Amino acid sequence: MKHWLLFLGTYTRSGASQGLYRLRLDAATGALGPVELAAATPDPGWLAWTPDGTRLLATHPSPSQLLVFHHGPVPGELHPLGLPPAPGAAAGPSHLAIAPSGRLALAAHYHGGYLAAYPLSPDGTLGPEQRVPHIGRSVHPTRQDRPHPHSVLFSPDGRHAVVADLGLDQIFTYALTPAGNALLPDPVAVTATHPGAGPRHSRFSRDGRYLHVLNELDSTVSTYAYRASDGHLQPLGTVAALPTDCPTPSTAAEIRVHPAAPFVYTSNRGHDSLTVFRADPATGSLTWVQNLPSGGRTPRNFDLSPDGRWLVCGHQDSPAVTVFAVDPAHGTLTPTGPAAAVPCCVCVLFRPAPLL
Repeated sequence: MKHWLLFLGTYTRSGASQGLYRLRLDAATGALGPVELAAATPDPGWLAWTPDGTRLLATHPSPSQLLVFHHGPVPGELHPLGLPPAPGAAAGPSHLAIAPSGRLALAAHYHGGYLAAYPLSPDGTLGPEQRVPHIGRSVHPTRQDRPHPHSVLFSPDGRHAVVADLGLDQIFTYALTPAGNALLPDPVAVTATHPGAGPRHSRFSRDGRYLHVLNELDSTVSTYAYRASDGHLQPLGTVAALPTDCPTPSTAAEIRVHPAAPFVYTSNRGHDSLTVFRADPATGSLTWVQNLPSGGRTPRNFDLSPDGRWLVCGHQDSPAVTVFAVDPAHGTLTPTGPAAAVPCCVCVLFRPAPLL
């Protein structure tokens, strides 16, 4: 029996969660194994693997720290590297990413209005923090009264980092230094979204030619052509992530691209649903395929198994981790089996292959 290993980040501030959890998913049936506590730590709200799969990084409620764990030797075991930092008075980062080279970790500080970049050594040691602030505001009187960098994403070739700033209605493209362990402080491109969109998370198409940006405030997905030579983004079009005339107040949360087929998935909080799109490989344009209930309240995050057969969704406001089978031909989702009980789940991340 073969399994995929996945880790779940939670908010311990709820009082119901203890930290970072792990689960196994049966690769043939999609059944979830027992929920296990992998690391007791406060608010590990976002997770990211180093490219070689030996280190797992997690956010922490400190404004200038990330947690680094060594994975193994037993699959699923996490061993913290160094002493855990003490939580600070300010909120920690909302999102993090690791460069394809493994030499740079980048965190988005939604509440602080800045990016934090850390050189990352092979042994997992983080170097001194580099801060890159954002300035300005947009049209929403409360959600966009100041900068709110919400996510960071490295281009597939590792030359650029893309930052979605919800507060500014802008997408910033930064270049890496020649050594690849820091950012050049000035963006090489700044792309405006439509006013009030609130760009939240983004994903590159599998071939790296297109960038799909999920807009939180108006629940849409905007697609851009990505020019790898200089990081320029050319707007191509925007589609709704919610059914037409949806009466339920809702905000978009996560976007993922299928690892092997032309499908894009998003989640909707309030409407509590998942939406499936087909991406045209030639133009990058998205076509609506399906919308269905996510199986819990506030589907903050989800991930696809490395083989693309399963989608696992975590919920912030109900202790439900749900599983969906992915149709390989059409990308549609079908709920499977009972949910796993994990409180206040805000990040779902499969460990890269191989199967266990």
